[in-house]
Amino acid sequence: MITVGMNYHVIEGKQESFEEKFASVLAALNEAEGHDSSNLWKDVADDASYMITSEWSDEQAFKDFIQSDAFRAVTNWGKEEILSDRPRHKIYKH
Repeated sequence: MITVGMNYHVIEGKQESFEEKFASVLAALNEAEGHDSSNLWKDVADDASYMITSEWSDEQAFKDFIQSDAFRAVTNWGKEEILSDRPRHKIYKH
């Protein structure tokens, strides 16, 4: 089992768009093999900073998902000009 922390910082004023987009990402995550659960967290000190935590059966399942067409279909962050910086992912092994 692993936990993945996916950190995102959005452009000011795009918080609602990001949160709506997360619903699409969550739907794709829930269909992914090896995915157990995910949560969206918002930084109380910086309301444009978010973290998604996801529980996966193993690291390969997560890597397969982020390289999948399903992931690409729901993460058009650049095209939609939502993020202010590149996302950062960190894997925590149990």
